[in-house]
Amino acid sequence: MIDYPAVVQYYEPWWIQIIKAIVIFAIILQLQPILIVGERKLLGRFQGRYGPNRVGPYGLATPLADIIKLATKEQFRPDTSIGWMFALAPVISVLTAVGAIAIIPFGDTQDIFGTDVGLYGIDVSVGPLFVFAMGAVAFYGIMLGGFSSGSKYSFLGAMRAAAQLISYEVAQGLALVGVIMTSQTLSLTEIVHAQEGMWYFIPQFLGFLIFLVASFAETNRAPFDLVEADAEIVGGYFTEYGGTRFTSYLFAEYINMCVVCLIMVTVFFGGWLLPFGINPPGWVDPFVVLAKTSVFLIFFIWIRATLPRLRYDQLMSFGWKILLPLATLNTLATAVIIVVTD
Repeated sequence: MIDYPAVVQYYEPWWIQIIKAIVIFAIILQLQPILIVGERKLLGRFQGRYGPNRVGPYGLATPLADIIKLATKEQFRPDTSIGWMFALAPVISVLTAVGAIAIIPFGDTQDIFGTDVGLYGIDVSVGPLFVFAMGAVAFYGIMLGGFSSGSKYSFLGAMRAAAQLISYEVAQGLALVGVIMTSQTLSLTEIVHAQEGMWYFIPQFLGFLIFLVASFAETNRAPFDLVEADAEIVGGYFTEYGGTRFTSYLFAEYINMCVVCLIMVTVFFGGWLLPFGINPPGWVDPFVVLAKTSVFLIFFIWIRATLPRLRYDQLMSFGWKILLPLATLNTLATAVIIVVTD
């Protein structure tokens, strides 16, 4: 057995939990406009143009203009749609995306004004399972949106989403099994503590690559954006959405991209830990996590500007014939190594 530092159990006051919930939601609300304008500027540079540069200094107020434009649009829906389901679907997508952020550890437990406060929403003993549970519920936001729209293009996008998410979620989950077996815990904070000697992307490099590729499909990002596929099915499951409801789907997509990047940082790149034994003050921990996460977010944008969209048969074949066998092989190899070296 591998001995890890014991995790001190403590209970936070209810008012601390409320403050943390407000801070997490406020941070997410601030990150999304920054990420949107950052993506548009980076895509512009990748494609040899300037990107947004008219609204505000250096175009930084562009997201605010977009929000005002979408928020002031009239709400509408097709006559063939199912009203309550059409309105509920984007709400499900947003709530599940924000809920997944709650278990991401941005730092260790810190003493703040004499009170022990964990720099995370909650530290559940089944961290990765909680994330996948949120993802499973978020799936209904996409399915209900496509089904309730009463549009063939929306329904086709929802069916694509069903097949794509099921196909790649299996490989994505198996990619984390190697980390879980190595750390012998499902708590994300304990997984970070277990990487004090070596970040897991080194011994679990294959698992990291599988999780990274599967994350592109799980978040419907290029080159796996078959769910939206504007050149084929107009916009997929949210074709009939506009105004704030469309914004909700866009908001959920970017949050999910942040979630998978934060999970990669936590389980493969040591979370708030720095290399070479560097041990900064506790207040630096969240900035370390955000800095690492920004690297992966830029990589997601880089891939979008670089690779073309796959055909649907290529998407399915790659998931079932390549990623899934490799993820299974990685799990078996990790189990054998652990048994032999224990």
